[in-house]
Amino acid sequence: MIKAILIFNNHGKPRLSKFFEHYNEDTEQQIIRETFHLVSKRDENVCNFLEGGMLIGGSDYKLIYRHYATLYFVFCVDSSESELGILDLIQVFVETLDKCFENVCELDLIFHVDKVHNILAEMVMGGMVLETNMNEIITQVDAQNKMEKSEAGIAGAPARAVSAVKNMNLPEMPRNINIGDISIKVPNLPSFK
Repeated sequence: MIKAILIFNNHGKPRLSKFFEHYNEDTEQQIIRETFHLVSKRDENVCNFLEGGMLIGGSDYKLIYRHYATLYFVFCVDSSESELGILDLIQVFVETLDKCFENVCELDLIFHVDKVHNILAEMVMGGMVLETNMNEIITQVDAQNKMEKSEAGIAGAPARAVSAVKNMNLPEMPRNINIGDISIKVPNLPSFK
C-alpha cells in the first residue's frame, strides 16, 4: 500500500503532498523534511529506492523516487508494493502531467495544484493503485475539465446577468416590465451604478 506521495523541488520546498494515513500537520512537515534529506543526499548513480525514514515507519517502509529536472517524485510504500511497479507508476504520473501541461514544470504544479490532485486521484486512491493506463487517465481528466467548464458557465450566469444589467445604460429605471402576458411592477430601487 502507498502511504504517502510527495513532490518537492531541489531545495526541499514541497510542491505536492498526499498522505494516505492521518498525521498532524507538524508530523507531515517533519516527514517531508526527513524524506527530502534522505533522497537529496543520494548520488544520481544509485538505485531509486531506499529504506523509509524513522518518522514514516523505518525499515517497514520504502521510499521509491525519481528525480526529474528540479523535482523529486517520492512514493512511500509498504513491503507489499513492487519497487519496479512503483517506479513505473511514477513514470506514468510524470508522463501524464507532461501531456496535460505540455512540458510540465514546477510552476504547473504550483498554479494548477487542483488539476495535479485530480490526475493523482485518477491513479491512486486510498493508497491503492487504481489506473496505470495514461490514455484512460487523460480521458477521465479531460471529461472532468469539460464538466467543470460547463458548471462554471452555470455558476457564473448570475454574475454575468448583473453585469449585463449594469451595462445597459438605461436613461431611467423601468417602472413596468411586460413579458408576454405577464406584467411586473418594479418598485423604486436605487441605481445599479
